[in-house]
Amino acid sequence: MINRIFIGIDPGKSGSLAIIHTGGDPIEIIQFDEKAYINAIADVSTLPCVACVEKVGAMPGQGVTSMFTFGKNAGFIEGVLQSYEIPYQLVPPQTWKKEFQLNSSKQLSVDVCKKLFPSANLLPTPKCRKENDGMAEALLMAEYARRKL
Repeated sequence: MINRIFIGIDPGKSGSLAIIHTGGDPIEIIQFDEKAYINAIADVSTLPCVACVEKVGAMPGQGVTSMFTFGKNAGFIEGVLQSYEIPYQLVPPQTWKKEFQLNSSKQLSVDVCKKLFPSANLLPTPKCRKENDGMAEALLMAEYARRKL
């Protein structure tokens, strides 16, 4: 049986990319880094893949600079997926979060992620003590892709 790859990407400020396979086991979780994203996507691009990218927009109170950076990151992500011909869907947070009974609580995202993926390392660096919600949400989006796309 050909293994499928599911990619979840949270393009936000503390965003991350997560990759799982058909069985649901995490392959990789990476905080936003252009070179790391390119390498990770290149590594799986020869397999059947699909990606779920969070579709988000400007939020009240965000500054011009932060929105420009966010838009640049989102465009970069879509460009990399397109260049490797990986199909993707832009999924609003309300849609994928509903699948896991989540609200706006970042800690709840981490908690649900740990229940579904108890072995997943959500610490950005070995020195960190707090699990990263961006990594958790990227992993949950990859699981959403596995279930729905």
